[in-house]
Amino acid sequence: MSGARLEIDSIGKSFRGLRAVHDVSFAVPAGAIHALIGPNGAGKTTIFNMIAGVFAPDAGTVALDGKRISGLRPDRACDAGVGRTFQIVRPFKGLSVVENVTIGALHRRPRVAEARASAEAILSRLGLHDRRHQMAENLTLPDRKRLEVARALATEPKLLLLDEVMAGLRPTEIDVMVAFLRELNGQSGITILLIEHVMRAVMALAAQVVVVSYGEKIAEGTPQEIARHQGVLDVYLGEEDAS
Repeated sequence: MSGARLEIDSIGKSFRGLRAVHDVSFAVPAGAIHALIGPNGAGKTTIFNMIAGVFAPDAGTVALDGKRISGLRPDRACDAGVGRTFQIVRPFKGLSVVENVTIGALHRRPRVAEARASAEAILSRLGLHDRRHQMAENLTLPDRKRLEVARALATEPKLLLLDEVMAGLRPTEIDVMVAFLRELNGQSGITILLIEHVMRAVMALAAQVVVVSYGEKIAEGTPQEIARHQGVLDVYLGEEDAS
């Protein structure tokens, strides 16, 4: 697809005969924010892992800016321009906040002083600069979530994969993260693909939403279209409304 930053073509993955993802295809244009949603166990994180190089697809391909990246190791996927966060936040213990981010920045900036300056600038944008000398493991959950985003941004990705960065946050904290991601996308043009269960964040951020269930894509469209899609209401949004 012309203008696509990320192209996923018929990818599939099984684990010991259990089909986790089957024949999923979608594309994310450069500079866009798209969301990948679905119930727990739908295959969302497996798709992220195939993009980021944790797993090679059993079938299909993943391409970034027209170049195939499926099958690359995670460090090579990062070289290509993929940055990602993880659903379970695990900062490097025994290191300060700024040291955690500096490690990510060293990927593109081998001089320590330059990497640290980049890390401090990112922390300032995320409102963590005043905690830069604090031990990362002592941060609150919202601050650990922001640190996770900062570490990914420090690698200077073209494509940022965000895995449930809103989970566990209060409504006001979600609003702050949404505003930051909008600003980041608007100012830098970074392409963002996010997995998220907080539907109001998805509706506020995403231009397009891809819905998966039992490892298969069941719908794709604007947030408004997805909100009215009966199949989605049955398997996902209906559960949210009932909870």
